Amino acid sequence: MERQAAYANLAKWFEYLNDDCDYENWSQYLISRLSAFPLRTGLDVGCGGGWFTRAFTRKGYAMTGMDISPEMLDFAQETALKEGVRGEYILGDITKTKLPRRYDFVTAINDCVNYIPKNRLDAAFKNIKNALGKGGIFLFDISSERKFREKIANTVSVDDRDDVTYIAFNREETDGVTMEVTLFQKRKDGAFERTDETHRQYIYTENVIVSALERNGFEVLSVEGHLGEDKNTADRIGFLAKRRD
Repeated sequence: MERQAAYANLAKWFEYLNDDCDYENWSQYLISRLSAFPLRTGLDVGCGGGWFTRAFTRKGYAMTGMDISPEMLDFAQETALKEGVRGEYILGDITKTKLPRRYDFVTAINDCVNYIPKNRLDAAFKNIKNALGKGGIFLFDISSERKFREKIANTVSVDDRDDVTYIAFNREETDGVTMEVTLFQKRKDGAFERTDETHRQYIYTENVIVSALERNGFEVLSVEGHLGEDKNTADRIGFLAKRRD
């Protein structure tokens, strides 16, 4: 069976299958971090299905969601429309796209940076810096090296539900993990349809990220574990940086 690009079919199921992430608490924590600064406009890079874009919009920020996956953007726009949340959504690759206007802050939440190839990280951070106004804020996270090495690499992940079954075969590579994802989606006639897609995530350490930020015009304000946890034992590491003027 032909393998498709990441999120070609997973897009409409992603938030549903990640309902154990406690998006509500997560988004409110991020909002508390942003509230320390005088911000109005934001760009949510790798917005995916748009959960955080919508949460920030509800808090009063004028948001633009950006993603490389057209299927993810379709889901994000449809969901925002259903929920009555206004927002702009644009298709683009942050490693290649120079934004036509500037924002007060940029976010990249839930592994977005892990999807950026290592030889494109500087380009991504440079474009993000150029998308920020004077003193602009960059808030983002990565999945930690420990999480990849100890919990994801060379495992099989399964989530079996009445309407969809998710299976991921996770293979460790030198610089990351390749995930071969198979979905069985229930059709209206009761039969299940199989689709396959490939995801590639790269392992980044705190030092590599901090060096890349500083090299591309940022001042690092803080590094912490997920929701303020100890960064040395957390599965996710959060970064708060400021554009250096």
